This record gives sequence, C-alpha cells and structure tokens, in this order.
Amino acid sequence: MGSLSAPKLYRIGELAKAAGISERTIDYYTKLGLISPEERTLKNYRLYSSETLNTLERINQLKQEKYTLEEIKNTLERWKSIAQDAVVTDKLTKLELHIQQLERDVKELKPLLKDLKPNQARAALTNILPKGAACIESLQILLNQFTPM
Repeated sequence: MGSLSAPKLYRIGELAKAAGISERTIDYYTKLGLISPEERTLKNYRLYSSETLNTLERINQLKQEKYTLEEIKNTLERWKSIAQDAVVTDKLTKLELHIQQLERDVKELKPLLKDLKPNQARAALTNILPKGAACIESLQILLNQFTPM
C-alpha cells in the first residue's frame, strides 16, 4: 500500500549468508572497523544495513587486488570522507581498481613491446594513444571540478 517500508537490516547470520562470507569474518571486520552495525536490538544483536553488503563487496574486490586489511580500511575511510553517496563511492572504488589493473597490465606489456618490430609497435600505439589521451583528459576534467580555486 502507500506506506514506506524501513530499510532491510540484517542480523549477522543473514548478512554472512547474503555476502557469502562467514560470521567470524563479519565479527573480525567489525572489530577492525571496516564495517559497523547500524543499530542493536533489545537483546543486543547487531543489525547491519544493506549498505554494509556493498561495503563487503568493495572489501572483497580490494582483497582480490591484494590489498592488506589496513590498506582497505584506509581506502574505505578516504572514499567515505569524499562522498557520502554510496553510488559515487562505489564508482570511485571501481575506477581506482581499474586504474591499478591498467598499471599492472602496462608493467606486464613493457617487456613484450620491446620485442615488437617497429611497424607492429607503431600500429599498437596508434590504436592505444587516442583512447589513452581521451581517458587522461576525462580524468583531468573530473579532477579540475574538485580543485579549490
């Protein structure tokens, strides 16, 4: 009907199941300050918001990128201080991960590019440079929007 429903809150077992991780991991992340309960019940059960599921997904992505839990905590805190909007935070996290993946790919390609014949290297760079320049220009525009005057 016309009433607004309260956001879904998860008890630790429900959150663990939804996130595909153990309850011990949720306990550990809570103790480290990576996540925190939204509220507690009268019986002192911790209740977590659906935003916590998004945070757990980001933590998993960062762990797959070989970040330490301390680095993950710092990254999450940095993004939270930049934007309270979960969509923006999620996109910024994905962008950061993508940039780091590109940096690793470039490191892997460097030795291979040395072995290319000059015309092969020129063809590869001709294809990549305009896209790379457009990406850099887009990032500069984005950064300039937030640079204090």
